[in-house]
Amino acid sequence: MTSDDRRQSDIDDFWRDYLTNGDSFEKRLRQVFRHIPHGPRCKLCAAPFSGPGAPVMRVIGKRPSDKNPQVCGQCFDYIAKNHGGAEVEISVMFADIRGSTTLAEQMSAADFRALLDRFYAVAARTVYDHDGGVDKFVGDEVVAFFFPGFVGPEHATAAVGSATDLLRATGHEDPAGPWAPVGAGVATGLAWVGAVGDGLKTDVTAVGDTVNTTARLASTARAGEVLVTLEAARQAGLDPNLERRSLDLKGKAIATEVVVLTVQPAAVAAS
Repeated sequence: MTSDDRRQSDIDDFWRDYLTNGDSFEKRLRQVFRHIPHGPRCKLCAAPFSGPGAPVMRVIGKRPSDKNPQVCGQCFDYIAKNHGGAEVEISVMFADIRGSTTLAEQMSAADFRALLDRFYAVAARTVYDHDGGVDKFVGDEVVAFFFPGFVGPEHATAAVGSATDLLRATGHEDPAGPWAPVGAGVATGLAWVGAVGDGLKTDVTAVGDTVNTTARLASTARAGEVLVTLEAARQAGLDPNLERRSLDLKGKAIATEVVVLTVQPAAVAAS
């Protein structure tokens, strides 16, 4: 084995341990940071970049990185130094606004932007409340990951809880209807997670079938629904009597079995 091979093996081992077990000091910091208002935040350590806590964060080096504003300078240096990743089991949550094209047609561009900003804010809060990390916002969609190293072994429970809390936060329990109609998908399985890109483009993300499946579930879910893969449902301890569906997802060779969670007004749920 060459020195480069040994170096890469060490980096892979680092990521596997970091994502699976985490760092006890970092986890304690994250528990503190996520309670300090408000976002945007570092996607790894949850340090707030604005609000009353931001000046303190800047003093301790937790300002947005010049090279990647989604993470703080300290975290960027950390991932850039250990460029690589590992295949580990994680839980993934995608959620998006259903019918956003129609919504945008019915309001001014400024009002639609305000709606998206409100959605981004509540989505980020529900993810961080469950110790997850926001990977990215893409248009009207949020992508979030729940790593054992951040959440612990209950990462599937955290992902499901984040998705259902997001539906509640967007008004799906309101008899008048949601202010943003949202559908979500949750899956648990293996994914490659680590630092991708190079130089100014370095970022942390996850790739693989689990991520792709979750994206398809979110695009299929109706407003007020969370579609959960059977493995995620099993690990989250969901009621086995919940509704199940067999879905032919785009690009998937075999049907995907899911459990359906719904968040809707009490009067509708009881009927």
